[in-house]
Amino acid sequence: MDDTEDVALNFGEEEDQEIQRRKNIKHPIAVFFHLVFRVCSILAYLFCGWFSSSFILNFIVIILLLSMDFWTVKNITGRLLVGLRWWNHIDEDGKSQWIYESRKGAAKNLVSTAESQIFWLSLIVIEIFWVVFFFGTLFTFNFKWLMIVIVGILLNGANIYGYIRCKLGTRKSISSIAGSFLGAQVFRNMVSQPSPTKVPTLESILN
Repeated sequence: MDDTEDVALNFGEEEDQEIQRRKNIKHPIAVFFHLVFRVCSILAYLFCGWFSSSFILNFIVIILLLSMDFWTVKNITGRLLVGLRWWNHIDEDGKSQWIYESRKGAAKNLVSTAESQIFWLSLIVIEIFWVVFFFGTLFTFNFKWLMIVIVGILLNGANIYGYIRCKLGTRKSISSIAGSFLGAQVFRNMVSQPSPTKVPTLESILN
């Protein structure tokens, strides 16, 4: 009798577990607060008139929700959900420096696909809402709400811009790359081009 035992080889299970892990939401609290302030600010803008007729009170509530959303997304949920962070500091010369950071190498695999989709989708959808509200206030001549809408566009837009910069890194723009490439080609042609043939003068022919 052969005493060897059959060993089941489960090919692909590690890959399946990795895919399943990346689909899971690992930071439910961060996802909740990433959505709650921005959704509440939209709902407050749409339905605040049902609860209070005071524009000042409604203005303060919406601005507070927008500010809490901006701070939460910039300092917490961006780092946890997509591994990105942008911030500002003053250097030794007193100049303002903007820093855009992202996870590198194997650390990028720690980001959950589900959380990343929720993060980016909510940023873009909410910005679309505020842009629609902007044109709505213009067309209806409801200018007293225009300042609130502009604040919503700017704060949410600032996070979109900052995180796109983090995602793209410090890559050069296409125009700068094309310009440097063309400059290098022109310089290379000038260096490799043979010197023009010297035309003989009448004096050299006679001599």
